[in-house]
Amino acid sequence: MDAMSMYQEQILDHYQNPRNHGTLDEPVTIRREEYNPLCGDRLVLEMRVVDDKVEAVRFRGHGCAISQAAMSMLSEEIVGKSVDELKQLQKQDVLDLLGIPLSPARLKCALLSLKAVKAGVYGVPQYDIDEDDE
Repeated sequence: MDAMSMYQEQILDHYQNPRNHGTLDEPVTIRREEYNPLCGDRLVLEMRVVDDKVEAVRFRGHGCAISQAAMSMLSEEIVGKSVDELKQLQKQDVLDLLGIPLSPARLKCALLSLKAVKAGVYGVPQYDIDEDDE
């Protein structure tokens, strides 16, 4: 099996069996919802931060395999990290997790997870997403 096939299988596995999927029991320190109007991907991210470290993370949402797998993969990576470490996450970190080249349209799908994490830890004001916007 070549590397590309391996990464594609990994993405499919995370899409079909997402890690950290669901909701957190209270207390939730950070809750962030992000939406990609171009393709309809939606993520709701919840994190519990204790002593400046991510103790737990959960997400829910719907969308393409790339957006959901990227959030699943990133959720595994951020548990145990400090808020400062989350602030240092970059686009390339998510792309490295996915391991496959992406078109510009799919790039937005993949980076929705990073957008949720960064906006959450930086405390960017949340806007309401109307279900009719889908």
